[in-house]
Amino acid sequence: MIPGELSSDQQAIREAIQRLMQPFDGAYWLERDETATFPHEFRQAVAAGGWLGVAMPEEFGGSGLGVTEAVVMMEAVANSHGAMSAASSVHLNIFGPQAIVKHGSAEQKAAWLPPIIAGDLITCFGVTEPDAGLDTTRITTAARRDGGDYVISGRKIWTSTAQQAHRVVLLARTASYDASRPTEGLSLFFAELDPAHVEIREIPKMGRHAVNSNLVFYDGLRVPVGDRIGEEGRGFRYILDSLNPERCLIAAEAIGVGRQALGLASEYARERKVFERRIGQNQAIQHPLAQSWAELEAAWLMVLRAAALYDADQPCGPEANAAKYLGAEAGYHACERAVLTHGGMGYAREFHVERLLREVWINRLTPVSQQLVLCHIAEKVLGMPKSY
Repeated sequence: MIPGELSSDQQAIREAIQRLMQPFDGAYWLERDETATFPHEFRQAVAAGGWLGVAMPEEFGGSGLGVTEAVVMMEAVANSHGAMSAASSVHLNIFGPQAIVKHGSAEQKAAWLPPIIAGDLITCFGVTEPDAGLDTTRITTAARRDGGDYVISGRKIWTSTAQQAHRVVLLARTASYDASRPTEGLSLFFAELDPAHVEIREIPKMGRHAVNSNLVFYDGLRVPVGDRIGEEGRGFRYILDSLNPERCLIAAEAIGVGRQALGLASEYARERKVFERRIGQNQAIQHPLAQSWAELEAAWLMVLRAAALYDADQPCGPEANAAKYLGAEAGYHACERAVLTHGGMGYAREFHVERLLREVWINRLTPVSQQLVLCHIAEKVLGMPKSY
């Protein structure tokens, strides 16, 4: 197979998602953005098609496919007017439950995975804290054992879809921080979001208004021992299993948004006339858009390589990080160039490209900064000393 070429099954996935996206046009997503309304109809359509289980085990109702198929799916979702709002409304249910798949008990899998796949059980991800940031080992949310329960108190930030979620994949400290073993003492839970002990405050933000981001306060939340995923104290290791797949997904989504923006910009450049000539005749318009096409295609090849390595159970940390870096940069620059191609109308909401630019910013910021990606590559690939 030619490198970067999709198999017939993967191409069928892309085409099916493209058909699914068609009813959700620019007007639908513009209205969701302006009213900050969650896209319930879109999410239900994804669930009805069985796509939430694309990478889940078949025995629980999933498709049993790999990360490669998941990135093909999510690139197609983001390569639409829905952009990151569409992708983010389902993203966490694609990668978030992987800790359950890999480390959950048979009883937990049987109880939780089928409703997640069916779309009846919505999950969110609670790891990041205001004071810890990317230094996950420094989180302070505490889980204290009390008989058959844990009692959890603390706060998490940037918890997307918390307002819709029924449960949260929640990382909390079950032992005091030990500088000699910083990754120890953290445990992972699949906790119910009991409103009596959980307060959710939405964070006003620049983009992706259709999908909420939240500051979440946990005050004495009781979580049964049976809702702990895996062994106590090994939660940090468990979340590592989802990091490389998530980098691949974030990269694919950034590329999808960039490709959508590039398509809108190219169409506008072919049609718009100024000084009695189409602006697409001007190299000042052509060259930046052509550069974005090249950047997006190159980033896509790295995404497919990283995903293929993961699916083959091969080390893929540098490749997944490089995919995230390249995809985020290529997607951002394509959206920026799309706005510039539209000129003043690029600033107008009716042409959609300003919304794509606002939304694609998130791919540069999460789940890890571009700077830390470069630190990882410098240390792990180039053999340089750790800088942080």
